Amino acid sequence: MDHQNNHERFTRLLLEAEPLMLRAILVVVPNRADAREIMQETAVALWRQFDSYDSKRPFVNWAMGFSRIETRRFLARQKRRAQLSEQAMEILERELEGDTSFAEAIERHLATCMQKLTEKQRGLIQGYYHENRDVDWLAQHGGRTVEAVYKAIQRIRRDLQECIERQLKKELS
Repeated sequence: MDHQNNHERFTRLLLEAEPLMLRAILVVVPNRADAREIMQETAVALWRQFDSYDSKRPFVNWAMGFSRIETRRFLARQKRRAQLSEQAMEILERELEGDTSFAEAIERHLATCMQKLTEKQRGLIQGYYHENRDVDWLAQHGGRTVEAVYKAIQRIRRDLQECIERQLKKELS
């Protein structure tokens, strides 16, 4: 396959997998700018190794392995504590290597955990992560202070992470 076709195929696969990968990265690194940086580094690593990709296997599973490595590199570079416990990361790694797709597991558990939130909490998360609203906008439209919105998002994110961890543990036990 020539370079141009290979590049187009890679681009299509990456664009299809990117939303799932970004959401999975955001579970570990909740800052959107940081998550996008990790996603860019992952894309570069994927392109460099694309010749070794086995097209008989799902691209998203292969790509998730790279995003996990890049996430760990980012956390080490930033000397930040991972938002998930080391045990949860091990569970996620086992999930990736198992029969169930890592991305599907995260999506499934995230959807379950989102349903446990109140409507107001879901609205905040939806606005911040999916509609890319900034905290000032959310505060103004929600009748809250900027600080209250930050704290609420942080609390909801922590609750979602803990919920996903519980779901993964339950699934693996």
